[in-house]
Amino acid sequence: MSLNSVNTNVGSQIALQALNQTNSALQIAQNEVSTGLAVAGPADNGAIWSIAQGQRTQVSDLSAVTDSLNRAASTLDVAISAGQQVSDLLTQLQATALNATDASLTTSNRASLNSQFKSLLTQITEVVGQANFNGANLIKSGASPLYALASADGATKLTISSQVLALGVTGGILQSLSATASIGSAALASQELAILSTAGNNVDNSLAQLGTSSNAVTTALSFTSNLSDSLTQGVGNLVDADVAAESATLQALQTKQQLGVQALSIANASSSVLLSLFRG
Repeated sequence: MSLNSVNTNVGSQIALQALNQTNSALQIAQNEVSTGLAVAGPADNGAIWSIAQGQRTQVSDLSAVTDSLNRAASTLDVAISAGQQVSDLLTQLQATALNATDASLTTSNRASLNSQFKSLLTQITEVVGQANFNGANLIKSGASPLYALASADGATKLTISSQVLALGVTGGILQSLSATASIGSAALASQELAILSTAGNNVDNSLAQLGTSSNAVTTALSFTSNLSDSLTQGVGNLVDADVAAESATLQALQTKQQLGVQALSIANASSSVLLSLFRG
């Protein structure tokens, strides 16, 4: 048996509690639909949010790794392009020196060939000196190895060896070819021809090593990109909301909210029924 009281309206209290619960659920659904996130902050789910933040940090670190690898790739591209130019110039030098081995050349012809030879040597020096990217040059005199980040924690680095192609540098690929070499006589031309034959092979080998390093950087970039994508997807799996489902939930809750308001209104009106008992 229910008790009619002007002091306590139990029906109204129950209706209000139900409406408050609906409003709370409605707010959560609205937030998920508007942000697309089921876990937008620590208050939503502290453990999941913490895991997601750790993954986001790793993704950010991988972005720095990608930047480092891209710089290394660009530096290698410049070095390889310059190295190919040096290889082409060596081919021209070899052909010029071969022509100069002809003992029957006139003095004028030999001088012309020697001038062309020296011009080609100068071009090699210029090409090597201009093979810079972001201040790094892998083929100049005194070039140092290049190090690129290969892991998000910075513990792993990719080492890219330099290939010094400067003329006449001790320990360099072209140390036997002087920047002041001459083919002013048939004997000198024959001497330089032998040097150039070896130099050409050495430069080609150096370019092969630079190409191998370039492939290693490309592989590292691909792995880093795939890892970053996987981590980003993992974060999404943890925190993203099912927007389609939440949209349906939102509509249902909005209907439930309207019904709750009506129920509360009816419950509040029940107290006024007691007044009819006192009417004549």
